[in-house]
Amino acid sequence: VYIGADPKSRTVEITAFDNAFIRLSRPVHGKESDRKGPTIRGITFTQYAYRAIDIEGKKPATLVSEEPTDDPVGPAEPGTYGREVVGTTLENVTISFCSRVGGYFRGDGLVLRNSLISDTSTEGFYVIGSSDVLLERNIFRRNNVEQLTGYYPAAVKIFNQSHRVTVRDNLVIDNPHSNGVWWDVGNHDGVFVNNWVENALVGFFFEISKGATVAGNVFVGCGRGAWALNSANVRVYHNTFVDSVASFERNERSAVGDHFGWHPRTGPDVHEREGHVFVGNLLVASESFRKPLLRFEQPKALCGRLTQPQATAVDGNVYVRAATSGPLVVWSPVAGESCQVETGSLDELRKLAAGVEANGREMSGWSGALFRSPELRRLELARPLPGLPAASGPPAELRRLLGWPEREPLAPGAFPVPR
Repeated sequence: VYIGADPKSRTVEITAFDNAFIRLSRPVHGKESDRKGPTIRGITFTQYAYRAIDIEGKKPATLVSEEPTDDPVGPAEPGTYGREVVGTTLENVTISFCSRVGGYFRGDGLVLRNSLISDTSTEGFYVIGSSDVLLERNIFRRNNVEQLTGYYPAAVKIFNQSHRVTVRDNLVIDNPHSNGVWWDVGNHDGVFVNNWVENALVGFFFEISKGATVAGNVFVGCGRGAWALNSANVRVYHNTFVDSVASFERNERSAVGDHFGWHPRTGPDVHEREGHVFVGNLLVASESFRKPLLRFEQPKALCGRLTQPQATAVDGNVYVRAATSGPLVVWSPVAGESCQVETGSLDELRKLAAGVEANGREMSGWSGALFRSPELRRLELARPLPGLPAASGPPAELRRLLGWPEREPLAPGAFPVPR
C-alpha cells in the first residue's frame, strides 16, 4: 500500500472493493435478464475504489483501464440502445468518496431523486446512452476533489446520444475545479430548469448536441454560467447570472480527423450550429467582475463560411453592473480580421446586429439593493427595475413547464413575477 502523505498520527481508511452494486444485463447462470432496473432507496454508498454503482447496457461493466462510455459506438437510432435495463430508480441515496465516479448509469427511464452525490473525482453521476431520464431535487457537490488537470470533470455527465434528459430543482454547488452539469456528444432535447448552480467552472454545459431548454436557473460565481459549444437550438429563457458569463460558441471541430473519433458525427455539423435563443435573462456583475457578460464567438477561420449569427433571438435581457464602463458583450460574426468584436454597451451592439436586444436594457454604475438578500441567497428582485420596455415572454409551453403565470410581460431573471 502506497500512501501519498505521511500517515503518522493520522487515520488511514482503505477499501478492498471497487464497487458496491453492479446490475448485469447479460445472462447469469443460464437465466436471461428481465430488463427491469433496480429500485434503491435510503442507502449510503461510500468509499469505493472505482465507482459505487454500475448499471450495464449492451456493453458489460468495464475495468478501470477500459473505456466505459462507448455504448453505443457511433451514431445510433433511439430504441437501438438504452433498453437493456429500464427504469432504474434511486431515491434518498448518498453516494460519496468514490475515487473515480459515483456511478455509471445506462438505460432508459432512469430516475435520481432527493439524493446526495458528493466528494467524487472525474464525475459524480454519469448517464450514458439513456433517454427519458429525470434528475430532480438532488445535491451534486465537490466533484474533482483531487483537482485533476488535463481532464474535463463534471459533477453530472450526460453522455452519448441521451434523449430527453430533464434536470430540475437541483443544487449544484462547491465545484470550483469541475463543471456542473454537462451534456456531451449527440444528446437531444435536454431540459435544465429551476436549478441553483454556484461555484463551478461551467454551470450548464451543452456540447455537440441538439436542442435544450434552459430556464429559471440561478448561476452564481461560475466561470461560465451556461455554455453552448458546437451545438444547435439551445433556448435560454429567464435565468439569473451573477458574476457568471453566458456563452455560445462554435468552431471548426468536425467529424473529419477528430481526436475523439466518432463523437462529432453524433451532433450538428459545423454549418448547423445555430438556432439559439437568449431572452429575458438577468445578468449581474459585481464591482470586481469585469468580464463580458454575454459571448457569441467563432474563430476567424469560419468567418467566410458562417456569416449568419448563431442566435435567432437575443432580446429582453437586462445587464446590471457595478462598473460604469468595460466590456459588455462579445459578438460574432462581424466584418473584420478577427471576425468578432467586444462591445461596451447595447447601443454599440445594436449598430452591429440589427434587431438584437431591441428591448434589452443596460444598467451600468448600479449601486444599492438589487436582490432581496444575496447573503441569504434570495435573488428575487428587491423592487421592480425601472424603465423596462415591454418584451415578449417565453413560449406558452415553457410557462406551463415551469408553472409560470400565463400573463405577460414578466420581470427578467429566474424569478419572473408578472410586472
